[in-house]
Amino acid sequence: SPRKKNPFVAVNCASFPGSLMEVELFGYEKGAFTGANQRHRGLFEQAHGGTLLLDEIAELDLGLQAKFLRILQEKRFRRVGGESEIVVDVRLLASTHRDLKKLVECGKFREDLFYRISVFPIDVPPLRQRPEGVLALTAQYIEFFNREMGKRVEGISEDTRDIFLNYSWPGNVWELKNTI
Repeated sequence: SPRKKNPFVAVNCASFPGSLMEVELFGYEKGAFTGANQRHRGLFEQAHGGTLLLDEIAELDLGLQAKFLRILQEKRFRRVGGESEIVVDVRLLASTHRDLKKLVECGKFREDLFYRISVFPIDVPPLRQRPEGVLALTAQYIEFFNREMGKRVEGISEDTRDIFLNYSWPGNVWELKNTI
């Protein structure tokens, strides 16, 4: 896309409590709070013209979801402690391991935000539901770790292959990567 050479900014929404996540996303003005000694550009500004990936979007608290929805609709926001609006143009990618539809039903995720971000959903089933992915990822991770560690591992044995294919991989892709 035309955005391919522009910034790609990723953030894990589960790694910040609500108030800190707001500061990360929107930035802040000097003096907005104790310790705000200078202006800080938030992730939306940093991703302007490019892509913002919000990993684990289900972890955003409801208040922040409302502010987030406004940015998506109006393409503008204010930094924490700011008075002027900042216009941004970002492509949004959002991911989660949780069922957003169920969270909407429970009142833990805004329905309007759910429909706003569900433009092109991609469901990736866990490894236990797609054993063919286990072998493809195994080969990819072996290649990756060979480069990282200067090794020359050529693959896995037939016995290991059978074990990998019959294992349920409860830790999903991360467990497979750590196993390799």
